[in-house]
Amino acid sequence: MTGPAPLKVILGAGEQRWPGWVPTGREDLDLRDPASFARWFGARRADAFLCEHVWEHLTEAQGRAAARLCFEYLKPGGWLRCAVPDAHFPDPDYQRTVQVGGPGPADHPAADHRIVYDHRLFADVFASAGFGVRLLEYCDEAGRFHAEAWDLDAGPIYRSLRLDHRNRGGRLGFVSLIVEARKPVGDL
Repeated sequence: MTGPAPLKVILGAGEQRWPGWVPTGREDLDLRDPASFARWFGARRADAFLCEHVWEHLTEAQGRAAARLCFEYLKPGGWLRCAVPDAHFPDPDYQRTVQVGGPGPADHPAADHRIVYDHRLFADVFASAGFGVRLLEYCDEAGRFHAEAWDLDAGPIYRSLRLDHRNRGGRLGFVSLIVEARKPVGDL
């Protein structure tokens, strides 16, 4: 006999859909509003969260509070895979596109970017909430790209080395800073 299916939730899904993942938007789960998590989850807890290019729309303080909120609503051993634009990707057009305030009109997707993270600060946001953090993809201070092997089934990130159509033929056209934050098994 098998148990219930794992509860895997996409935070800020927009149009993003992945098999086995429940897409949610800010109207369902607002990373700035603990009450929305309490209403949506009740006594349930998620096995996993997936969040692609959302955290940069929060201030650093809001991002830290959101990390604590996700930690609270994950089962022990659960994880959050999260991707944001990378402050160290050495492409001037990329940096102009992802900059705080965006590159242009108010309706541009980056118009409300509040922060552009580097790998150290982004890892600390989750570590300070109690997570064990693993960097999956990132650029270091010298702009060198690093990528670890990671399981797509544990949370696919489209804007990644493996999936983004702009990263073909040995060319890095668009990268993300991707972390996997795991809640320790001993935490209740």
